[in-house]
Amino acid sequence: MRIISICPSNTELLVYLDAADQLVAVDDFSDWPSQVNSLPRLGPDLAIRMDELEAMEPDLVLASLSVPGMEKNVEELVSRKIPHLVLDPQSLSEIGQDLRTVGEAIGIDPEPFLQRYNEIIQEVQLRGSRAQTHPSLYWEWWPKPVFTPGGVNWLTEISRLTGARNVFEDEDTPSLKTDWDAVRQRDPDYILLAWVGVLTSKINPAVVRKRPGWQEMKAVERIHIMEESLYCRPSPRLLDGAIRLGRLIHPEQFRDMPVPDWLSAP
Repeated sequence: MRIISICPSNTELLVYLDAADQLVAVDDFSDWPSQVNSLPRLGPDLAIRMDELEAMEPDLVLASLSVPGMEKNVEELVSRKIPHLVLDPQSLSEIGQDLRTVGEAIGIDPEPFLQRYNEIIQEVQLRGSRAQTHPSLYWEWWPKPVFTPGGVNWLTEISRLTGARNVFEDEDTPSLKTDWDAVRQRDPDYILLAWVGVLTSKINPAVVRKRPGWQEMKAVERIHIMEESLYCRPSPRLLDGAIRLGRLIHPEQFRDMPVPDWLSAP
């Protein structure tokens, strides 16, 4: 098949299914694994050049609603009658469902891939359940205005699996806009910065420490920069992020858990 992915998480899902050889083009932000960097680029995920996409005559386009604003792409695919699938997972189980959906759509048996995916989830959960402490985590997706994941989100799930909790898990939403004072009042044990679309080298924890009242927070010396691609994209690579999170907050349980080769390809 001739497949086009217009979102990084969908590209990674397809690669996980060993179907990278069917990709003929991707969006500008798809960057994993390195082999996709040689494919034609069709623009940023919120501004795909649909004329170019249509001219490539794809058998299937993998679209997504995981990023606000992606609806425009889907509307264009519908109006042009281009074959496509729209994914919008909010949890690890929904990512698993998408693996099955995409695998079946492209003629690949998804079960072996689902099995190893679920085995890693079970292993992370087992190790997290053995932890003696259960720290609270504040995840920051954007600094100003502040956006953070709510209770209906894969980062809340990953936090629980590793033996911790998201301080905003009581908010019944995938993502919410909050403010510095609300975070200060919740006084998390860890501050985890995963700014969407921002390179880790561009994130400065010193700026975060200067926020009013944050110097008195428990987590002021436990501010960590998290790799955006491992925590902000709903793909199987979240399991790589889960293992690394486990090593950070519960090293006694996770230090000897390796990241599988099929998740850590360059």
